[in-house]
Amino acid sequence: MNFYDRKILPHVLNFVMRQEALVPFRTRVIGAAQGRALEFGVGSGLNLPFYGTSVTSVIGIEPSPALLRMARDRAASAIVPVELIEASAEMLPVESASIDTIVSTWTLCTIPDAVRALREARRVLKPDGTLLFIEHGRAPEPSVARWQDRLDRPWGMIAGGCHINRQIDALIMEAGFRIEHLAHDRMPGPRTHNYLYEGKAHPA
Repeated sequence: MNFYDRKILPHVLNFVMRQEALVPFRTRVIGAAQGRALEFGVGSGLNLPFYGTSVTSVIGIEPSPALLRMARDRAASAIVPVELIEASAEMLPVESASIDTIVSTWTLCTIPDAVRALREARRVLKPDGTLLFIEHGRAPEPSVARWQDRLDRPWGMIAGGCHINRQIDALIMEAGFRIEHLAHDRMPGPRTHNYLYEGKAHPA
């Protein structure tokens, strides 16, 4: 990991993801979490204030030490117990069938092997567990999708490996989930970057 990824990018991500326009999405997705929750890519902990009393505890997984340091302050003021772990979602240090809710918000774009991470999510979820997600990805308009394909590699080089052309619902189903609910929206930003997949899925 180079100097930019270690020292600069974490602060850029924290700043960009703090925008108020994302709060309704966080409120809706995080508000549906229950029981023992695990969050992919907890980042700087921006979701932690949104976990309510229906959650008994949160495990936050994050590979970036810099982002984890930012998350610790938010974890200390959360109303539920939070455990932060430096790890990759592709290899979760969590026992199988022990989690009630997996939360993934604007994270699957940056995980190198998203399907592997989702299969890990399926492994650690209880049979009746839930995957809650809000992610940006491939747009339905062919002209926009073509630009996403063109820009995907250069964008990833400056944005921590972020992929803008992943079809999130297809990845979730490929990993062995059944999608119960799926909605689409757009967040602020260019059309190549702002198409959203929001939903709920269960192990198939």
